[in-house]
Amino acid sequence: MRYRTIGEDPRTRREVSVLSLGAMLLGTATDETTSFAVLDRYVEAGGTFIDTADNYAFWNTGSQGGESEQLLGRWRRSRGVTDEVVIATKLGGRPNRPSTTFSHDIEGLSARVIRESAERSRKHLGVEKIDLLYAHTQDRRVPMKETVEAFAGLVADGSVGLLGVSNHWAWQVERARALARDAGLPGYEVLQYHHSYLRRRTDFPSRRSPDGQEGVVSGELLSYLRSEPGLPLVAYSPLLSGAYVREDKPLGSDFEHAGTPVRLAALHEVAKEAGATVNQVVLAWLIGGEVPMIPLVGASSVAQLNESLEAVDLELTEQQRERLDAAY
Repeated sequence: MRYRTIGEDPRTRREVSVLSLGAMLLGTATDETTSFAVLDRYVEAGGTFIDTADNYAFWNTGSQGGESEQLLGRWRRSRGVTDEVVIATKLGGRPNRPSTTFSHDIEGLSARVIRESAERSRKHLGVEKIDLLYAHTQDRRVPMKETVEAFAGLVADGSVGLLGVSNHWAWQVERARALARDAGLPGYEVLQYHHSYLRRRTDFPSRRSPDGQEGVVSGELLSYLRSEPGLPLVAYSPLLSGAYVREDKPLGSDFEHAGTPVRLAALHEVAKEAGATVNQVVLAWLIGGEVPMIPLVGASSVAQLNESLEAVDLELTEQQRERLDAAY
């Protein structure tokens, strides 16, 4: 396994594996026995960075979420896992009432929700301190200053280590970081967005914004990351839920543009040349890129996880990487 530092403050920064394991469906769509086996294999391979959220996975159970966090808590206790494994969770996207569908009716990022949600997550996970806590989604109803100060308060009282942000526009991230910086408060130090080798269109309206897909890495966000080398990106859904390899899993309209077939051709060419799977090349491309990223992968079986783990040791040549980057 290889490792990377997240966070810049010596008091809170952590070393984490360059491959993060997503626990979104563990405990619901993936049964507990299989979930424990996947988690055990990940740690055995040197994995130290597990991701969840307080609303995972309400859509599978008709609840408000929490099943993934609770499973991780049971796994930690049964295995004696302590702070050697960094567990990140997210708040703000939990539905206000039990549901099986996504809607605008979510808790958001008020000071009250942040305090209550963080405490509930700590209990579910069975931890004294949440290693990394993200703002899961934007909330235009609450003044940004209130959100920034509430998150900083959790760091100040020792219940949270690092702060992160997901599914916000780049301007929102920078404004929140500037508010924290100007006030001398801890701010967002990790970003989590959807990113993969194939480029998704970002101009379609999303559930949260008529302006487009705020949760997808765009050219603007990439440019922001280049200007902030200490700000790591965790890339969720890098394997497109199996769409790279499953014929029964279409890419969807977001990928219906001229660049998709060209990049797919380059990807398959490099995979054949490297003696690797397409999925492994995608992960290796993310890990070793000019803007290095931490891919966040899910796994519903140990075999799926093993394929992703092998990508950590896949070194693309300079020529292969140039060919992948140049395909449009």
